[in-house]
Amino acid sequence: MFQFMPTKLEELINDINKNDDEKITCIIADCYMGWVSRVAQKMGIRLAVFCPNSSAVLVVIMSLQKLMDDEVINNNGIPLTNKMVQLSTSMPFMNPSNFLWACVGDPTTNQIIFDFVIREGKEAAKAADHIICNSTVELENGAFSLFPKMLPIGPLLATNKSTKQVGHFWNEDTSGLRWLDQQPICSVIYVAFGSFTIFNQLQFEELALALEDTKKPFLWVVRPGISGIVEYVYPSGYMERIGTRGKIVSWAPQQEVLNHSAVACFMSHCGWNSTMEGVSNGVPFLCWPYFADQVFNKTYICDIWKPGLGLNQDDRGIVTRGEIISKLEQVLRNNIVKENALNLQEKTMDCVRVGNSFNENLNKFIDWVKEGNDDACVNETHK
Repeated sequence: MFQFMPTKLEELINDINKNDDEKITCIIADCYMGWVSRVAQKMGIRLAVFCPNSSAVLVVIMSLQKLMDDEVINNNGIPLTNKMVQLSTSMPFMNPSNFLWACVGDPTTNQIIFDFVIREGKEAAKAADHIICNSTVELENGAFSLFPKMLPIGPLLATNKSTKQVGHFWNEDTSGLRWLDQQPICSVIYVAFGSFTIFNQLQFEELALALEDTKKPFLWVVRPGISGIVEYVYPSGYMERIGTRGKIVSWAPQQEVLNHSAVACFMSHCGWNSTMEGVSNGVPFLCWPYFADQVFNKTYICDIWKPGLGLNQDDRGIVTRGEIISKLEQVLRNNIVKENALNLQEKTMDCVRVGNSFNENLNKFIDWVKEGNDDACVNETHK
């Protein structure tokens, strides 16, 4: 299927461009869709790519040759050192074992992801005129200083009071918002691990029992069972014991949840969208990354920005009930973490105010898109 996509895209563009009033003059694509960049170059159409990860992750991809030359990784992306590395003095130190492709499944999967990253991500980033990023200079100054074509236009928030989130795999359950309205201010533990995190049954039970034992209200997103992969079973009598103190939903309108005054902290997998939403709402984090870039995002949250704490696994690879309860208590009573979260929110949201970097960068990008449309109109006039 994949090999036919470039041809189909080219056919679609040619079909649309038969109409003189609706010619495609610019393509905006995910930065891991290198095949789109090849179509754009072949057809002479300007290209911009969107980075769905942190900008630092893309900088790593664009610096692969340097990492190989410095013997940080070999030609297959396998880390050659356990030492922390820094791509510039203004970027955080990184553990090579936490690179995007190096913490996804087994070595075979790591190799597949690495090959894909080189072929698609690096190619698209190199070909694009602009790389637009859901981030801010205040959050990732070092990354943006390395590659000027990277344009921060974040934070891109999925919803506000008049719109709904789109693009999710499951329908939102808004009953959690009504439940939050009944809870005291800064009292609720919000627990959500994104679209892909999978726990084994033991880990699921440890988390369920930890939330029960905290004696605090919690809103927990538990995705619908995935047949053949995971079917979670709650501890015996669990629902009766938690009563109305806990609310479990299949999917939540996360931006609205994080913006609710009842939410005290966010137990998260640290996906980039969740990270930006939590930061934008000034919510302290309890970090539980699953794979890929989430591990590095945890580094940002716990070690660089410091609005949260991380959870540690035991020798079995399990985050125990005791560890969860202990870290939750620390986050909820740590005033420094709360202050860091609020200060980070202020710096991040200042970007979207009129006249600040978000608006300037977004307007710059819009002007670039319009230039392509204007050129097309001029070319049609001269035909």
